[in-house]
Amino acid sequence: MRLAHLSLKNWRNFKAVDIPVADRLFVVGPNASGKSNLLDALRFLRDVAATGGGLQPALEVRGGLKRVRCLAARNFNHGRVNLEICLSDIANNTEWTYELSFKSEPAGRHRPIVFSEIVRRNDEIVLDRPSPEDENDKERLTQTALEQVNTNKNFREIAEFLVGIRYLHLVPQVMRDPDMGQNGNMDPFGRNLLVRMSETNKRTLDARLRKINEALRVAVPQLQELRLVRDAAGAPHLEASYHHWRRNAVWQDESDFSDGTLRLIGMLWMLTERSSRTNQVILMEEPELSLHDAIVRRLPSLLSRATRHSGTQAILSTHSMEILADPGLGLDEVVILQPDKEGTTAIMAADLEGIEDHLALDFGLNEILAQRTTPSGIEKLSLLL
Repeated sequence: MRLAHLSLKNWRNFKAVDIPVADRLFVVGPNASGKSNLLDALRFLRDVAATGGGLQPALEVRGGLKRVRCLAARNFNHGRVNLEICLSDIANNTEWTYELSFKSEPAGRHRPIVFSEIVRRNDEIVLDRPSPEDENDKERLTQTALEQVNTNKNFREIAEFLVGIRYLHLVPQVMRDPDMGQNGNMDPFGRNLLVRMSETNKRTLDARLRKINEALRVAVPQLQELRLVRDAAGAPHLEASYHHWRRNAVWQDESDFSDGTLRLIGMLWMLTERSSRTNQVILMEEPELSLHDAIVRRLPSLLSRATRHSGTQAILSTHSMEILADPGLGLDEVVILQPDKEGTTAIMAADLEGIEDHLALDFGLNEILAQRTTPSGIEKLSLLL
C-alpha cells in the first residue's frame, strides 16, 4: 500500500492543497512557505492513529486547533480543518480514502471535535460519521474512529499504514547529549537513535552497519569503520575509526563526529531500517544540511534505490538546488510552495506554465525552480545592515 494523494483544507499555511504523491516527492519553496507544515499533516495523522495518541493529544502537542487552522483562510470551509489521504493497494486492487474534518465545539469548553470522518474502500463507504450513536452521545465526537481499535476494525489497514510513517530531522547537538538518550520511538531529532540501534537484534544490526559502513567510506574521507559499543554504564555509543599517520586507527565516538557525518548516519540508518519493512513513508526535513554538495547531488539517486528495493516512499523538504539538479528527477516528483496573502499554494512542477519549453532549451529543473523559490529583492539583503 502506498500514499497516492494528499488533500488539505484550512491546514496551517494552506487554504487548500491537493497534490499527487509519487514514490519520491521533493517539497521546495521559500522560507516560511509551509514545507515543514505540509509534512506535519502526515505526522499529525500518524499521531492520531498511534497507540496512546488520538485527536486530542495530536492537537494539544501542536498548540491546539487555533494553531493548526490557517490564519489566512478567514472563514473558509466554515472554520473546519480537513485532511484527506488516498492510499493505493495495487496488490489487492484496492483504493482507500480517509477523510477527517474537525472543528471547535460550538459551546462549552470549545474542544476540538470531529465534524466528519469518512472512509471509502473503492466506491464503498466503510465509515460515515457522525453516526446515530454520535448524535446521541456527543462526547464520542472528541475522538476519531481511526484511533480506536474497536471502531477501526474494518479499515485497520489505514491505521497501520499511518502508524508506520517515520520522520527525521536529526539535530546533532541532541544526539551528542547522553542525558537526552531516550524519548520514545517517535523522536525525530536523533535523541534516541543510539537506543534504537542498540535494541536491534545483532544479526540485523550488523547487516545494517555493513551497508552504512560502505556508504560512509565513500562519503567521509578517512573513515574506516563504524561500530556500536556500550560504555561502562551500559549506554550505547557509535564509534568510528579513522585512517591516521599512526599504525593503529584512531577511534572517536559520536561526540567527535561532524554534524554532516551524524546527519548522514541518521539518514542511512532510517533508509536501512525501513528497508526491512515494505510500504512505508519516510519524511525528511532538509537532509542536505551540513553535507558536501557532491553528496547532496546524489541524494535523489540514493532515495530512488532505497524506495525501489523496499517499496518505501520518501517525502522531503529542501532548499537545495543541487538536489533539484538531478537529471533523473521527474516533474511529477516536485511540488513548489508559493506563499501569498491568502495562504500558500502548492503546484506540481509538471503543471508549471511553459516548463516543457524551458526544459527543451536545456534549462535544468534547478534553474527553472530557483527563480520561483528565491525571495524577490533578496539582492538588497546585504545592504540592510
